[in-house]
Amino acid sequence: MEEDIYILPDGEIRRRLGQKIRHLRLRQDVTQASLAEQAQVSLTTLKKIEKGDISCFDSLMRVLRILGELDVFSPLLKEDEMSPNEYFDFVEAVKKKQRKRASGNNKTNKLPNTEDSEW
Repeated sequence: MEEDIYILPDGEIRRRLGQKIRHLRLRQDVTQASLAEQAQVSLTTLKKIEKGDISCFDSLMRVLRILGELDVFSPLLKEDEMSPNEYFDFVEAVKKKQRKRASGNNKTNKLPNTEDSEW
């Protein structure tokens, strides 16, 4: 059974993220110095991240990008899909907002023929 992440304290989540990042780095056989350089963060910052002291989101993203794990954010970036009802409401709202334009096909409002005019 999977543990409920919502009951974990923030510090514990950061600690586990740091452990995971360290594990990924070691599995890829990358040194801390090399990863820090590639991610353009200081070695001290990377060591802090691996200990769970994650204070800068940008640094975390850079490290995850280099480790090939940035896709963990994909669900957060995915656009919400509209339900059929929401789509129908959206289309109807767009139809109501469209300006009505004269088509020129209305025969009842035609100007009198200028050829018949006495002017």
